Amino acid sequence: MDYQNWGPRGISAPAKAELPEVPVERGMVLEDVQSGWVGAVTRVEKSGGMHVVALEDRRGKSRSFKLGFGFLLEGRPIRLMPPAARPAAAGPAAGRTASGSVRVSGQRAQVAKASRIWVEGKHDAELVEKVWGDDLRVEGIVVEPLHGIDDLAAAVAAFKPGPGRRLGVLVDHLVPDSKESRIADAVMASPGAAGNVLIVGHPYVDVWQAIRPAVLGIDKWPVVPRGQDWKTGILKAFGWPHATKEDIGLGWQKLLGAVRTYADLEASLLGRVEEVIDFLTVP
Repeated sequence: MDYQNWGPRGISAPAKAELPEVPVERGMVLEDVQSGWVGAVTRVEKSGGMHVVALEDRRGKSRSFKLGFGFLLEGRPIRLMPPAARPAAAGPAAGRTASGSVRVSGQRAQVAKASRIWVEGKHDAELVEKVWGDDLRVEGIVVEPLHGIDDLAAAVAAFKPGPGRRLGVLVDHLVPDSKESRIADAVMASPGAAGNVLIVGHPYVDVWQAIRPAVLGIDKWPVVPRGQDWKTGILKAFGWPHATKEDIGLGWQKLLGAVRTYADLEASLLGRVEEVIDFLTVP
């Protein structure tokens, strides 16, 4: 006899309640029922074959928990599920390059011309290469990182721009009354610059911001407090490792990996890069 079932019973047992299954999202505030820990989701990762979520409390401390049952969302019990799969980002259309140009078939890359595109850093160069690389190889234009523009005037003088040896420079944060704008004005006033050098820029603190937020699954780029390193602050806001130069590089590769075509970039960068390419390739 089953003594656990001893006593009066209803003719029909109540239906078992099914907990709602909720895909985990960054920023979601959850409570772990067993420990009482309350925190916002900062990251989700696979560890030992299972999904683990990190919850950061209001004091900035973080603990990790296995996804599944045992969580409250807005006071209601849920089954926490892995992140919802995103639709695969669309690559370039057939017959088109990532920049939207008609793909040239059967043509080898040209020997590099004397003209150059200069960008501020390695990340700028990698982004330009990913979107416009096919076009630039057809035109024989090389992109070179400067690692900052504080010495731009001396670099331009050493380059000796002239007819057939033009220079296009893409500058971060080129806005009125900025340090960058003053450097650009001084360079353009130097001998030989007029007609042979073009300096353009985008309004962003860093080229990272030229990636459209929607491509990364966010509404807008996080605001980094003044005085904090911008890239470090961005990765911290995303809940990604941010303590070392390697962390910065790996974070950038994640961001760059989300970019497939020109449609993933802000128009304020697209127009400037196209302007530079036209300047260097139109006789």
